[in-house]
Amino acid sequence: MDTLFSQQNRERELRNAPLAVRMRPTTLDEYVGQDKAVGPGSWLRSAIEHDVLSSVILYGPAGTGKTTLAHIVAEHTRSEFVEVSAITGTVKDLRREIEEARHRLMQFDRRTILFVDEIHRFSRSQQDALLHAVENRTVVLIGATTENPYFEVNSALLSRSRVVELEHLGDDDVRRLLHRALEAPQGLAGAYSMDEDTMSAVCSLAAGDARAALTTLELSSQIAVSREAGEDGRRAITLEDVQVANPRRGLTYDKSGDMHYDIISAFIKSMRGSDPDAAVYWLARMIDAGEDPKFIARRIMIQASEDVGNADPQALLVAEAAFKSAEVIGYPECRINLAQAAIYVALAPKSNAAESAIDAALADVRMSGAREVPNHLRDRHRPGSDAYGPYLYPHDYPEGWVEQRYLPEGLERGAFYHTAGRGWEQWRVEQSERDRSGNAPKAS
Repeated sequence: MDTLFSQQNRERELRNAPLAVRMRPTTLDEYVGQDKAVGPGSWLRSAIEHDVLSSVILYGPAGTGKTTLAHIVAEHTRSEFVEVSAITGTVKDLRREIEEARHRLMQFDRRTILFVDEIHRFSRSQQDALLHAVENRTVVLIGATTENPYFEVNSALLSRSRVVELEHLGDDDVRRLLHRALEAPQGLAGAYSMDEDTMSAVCSLAAGDARAALTTLELSSQIAVSREAGEDGRRAITLEDVQVANPRRGLTYDKSGDMHYDIISAFIKSMRGSDPDAAVYWLARMIDAGEDPKFIARRIMIQASEDVGNADPQALLVAEAAFKSAEVIGYPECRINLAQAAIYVALAPKSNAAESAIDAALADVRMSGAREVPNHLRDRHRPGSDAYGPYLYPHDYPEGWVEQRYLPEGLERGAFYHTAGRGWEQWRVEQSERDRSGNAPKAS
């Protein structure tokens, strides 16, 4: 039970806490954004309001309100609320908390809600230690993670929990938080003002991260504190204050997390979609985050064959040169080589005929077994090869081509390769057809 002394201590801690902590909502009505996850009519909102929460994994980027939701539960539940660190906590710590939860349930019929932030940092043995307690509802688990729980959380633990995904906040949501922080007594208490252009800059820098937006606001107010107050008694926070407070804010990019895969996926799809601006933007995001330039160059090389292919065979050479530059030159100069290659691949005519052809041929090989090599194509360095039949040497013919079967029996030309109808590939197919028909144009 709280005493006057403990309450005074908590209030003192709150006064000295960062703005993002002081502005943390304590009710669902104060909670901003995430209507899909916790809006009216949602399972999670109903479970919190009626204090019937079952185990849940909150999954989403930093600053989207996962820890805030857990604290809202703590404020409203009649259960014991316990936090365990996924970084410093051990299996022994978990077992102690589970044993205390069991005692609480047996002796006082009081449930325990166990909050584990960054649950993906728990080892497998730590996650396994939770299984029976979660399954028997000795504890109700609230796990929070920025990593995809379907990859990072024990599948058995997942099956006993519900996954709720939180998304980046929209600019309007962030703007509401900023307005509230400027006016609230526990915030900046009306001592500062900010025009809409400056607020938009803060929203843009925050990129959907509420904590980042409030931190920027707090730092900017510390810069503006020496400024004379206006007629309204407020000190104006300017765009320059925001820029000084954020000389460079690195965007989220975990090389082993979802953001890594999302951005490389967007990069690949932008090159495939022939959008050089988008390709360069996603390339810049990776470079800015310190992504290995050889990793980027490998992806460009793959795309040069997978999506451009023989519509422009030069694309693979450009991509190869970019890889070599990444290997030999490195950052920062190789950013230019990577950009050149990415733009080239984006602008090149597209054909996935090479990929489709090899995949179709592999499928036939795996399904049909080993088809016989036609006799006239077989190696001649063995006894009895004279009976194989004549092999027609293409260079003995005027156009460097002669009608002859190259595929094994059971397969016909066109079984695997189909031109995309674009670029050098299409021109070459049309030229080959003219050669085969004997109607090739005369050289001038």
